[in-house]
Amino acid sequence: MYINRVMLLGNMTRDPELKSLPSGIKVVSASLATNRTFKDQNGQKKEQVEYHNIVAFGKVAELIAQYSKKGASLYVDGRMTTRSWDAADGQKKYRTEVIVENFQFGPRKDGASSTGTYQKDDSAPKTSAPKDDDQGFDSIEYPQEESNLEDIPF
Repeated sequence: MYINRVMLLGNMTRDPELKSLPSGIKVVSASLATNRTFKDQNGQKKEQVEYHNIVAFGKVAELIAQYSKKGASLYVDGRMTTRSWDAADGQKKYRTEVIVENFQFGPRKDGASSTGTYQKDDSAPKTSAPKDDDQGFDSIEYPQEESNLEDIPF
């Protein structure tokens, strides 16, 4: 068994482009930027940015196109694929993309609560929107007692 799974959390680098296939299915394409911070051999802090092409179909495409825009935070979960075609100049072109299967909107920069999730499956779509009183964050109850490292069994 092989696994082809991609999980990305980043910012949209451009507004999503929504189109329709001849069959009528909606398709959206966008670009997502992720970054990594590390220290080089000299101890200097460095940042490396990666850009990812993302593609979504159907209801996922419609939701991303409707509620996302350039600069918005987005979590995507899907699979990686590379497609190829012959360009007008006769050269073969390649494009690696992440086909989005599940996604979640991240927090908006203006402070409004806009987090929601969507999971693709055979049943009805599972979307969630935050309540007005929860500010878009789940409440987490942390234990009051201190943890002792000797209590961990491994």
